[in-house]
Amino acid sequence: SAIVVLLLAGSTCMVSAAALTAHRAIYDLVLDPERPSTQVDKARGRIAFQLTGTACEGYTIKLRQVTALDTGEGQVTVSDLRSESWENAASTSYRFKTQNYVNRQIREDVTGTVVRQKNNLLAVRVNKPKPASFVLPGKTVLPTQHTRAMLLAAERGEKLLSANIYDGSPDGRKIYETLTVIGAAILPNESDQLRSPALKGLKRYPVVTSYFEVGKADRVPAYTLAFDLYENGVSSALRLNYGNFALKGNLQSVELLPVKPCNVPARKR
Repeated sequence: SAIVVLLLAGSTCMVSAAALTAHRAIYDLVLDPERPSTQVDKARGRIAFQLTGTACEGYTIKLRQVTALDTGEGQVTVSDLRSESWENAASTSYRFKTQNYVNRQIREDVTGTVVRQKNNLLAVRVNKPKPASFVLPGKTVLPTQHTRAMLLAAERGEKLLSANIYDGSPDGRKIYETLTVIGAAILPNESDQLRSPALKGLKRYPVVTSYFEVGKADRVPAYTLAFDLYENGVSSALRLNYGNFALKGNLQSVELLPVKPCNVPARKR
């Protein structure tokens, strides 16, 4: 995850070059052979990711990640992460729900809402696991806002993007400091193994985002996410590095989803 500049004039929607395309993508997870693992012998899993909506009405993201980790001697831990969020077009309103099951026992169950105040600070109301209200310090971006910011930076040829991100996980209180390194555009070519109607003819950018826990003295990332980001917001070639082990996510399928056109008022005569 996730993931901007969006201009709204009255009820007219001005879609930026970084608008995201509604789609459904499936990724198969395996242990990354290029990263030595100190805690996991084998891994397998799947990510189902769905983004719907438009740059006018906002975006809904549904994600489910099921991962089975074999730590040796027959010890297998199955994690089942389920999340759903909605973020409005201007990234001033956000709703989130996250549940995480480990070996079928629920470990996390978080819901809440976010409103961006006039001073640009985010006011958070957490409903679960324990009701709480607070304001996040400093400038913080939301998930699709960050994705669109990466696309805009890539299109401008910028190589670095720094941002504080809040998505509500894992406990409704955590902010991550992030640093994203953006590689040069890879032009579409006939040998691209990921050819599909959703990706054909699109440039993609190699991206590496490191997530740091705010306030920690050491600057070792809590985890690192690498992927290829296509112009329409679809990701491929996932690599999730958790430090002690890393997973590789191979894009198995991607399907474009229908969208409703933006409601643009007719011109006055």
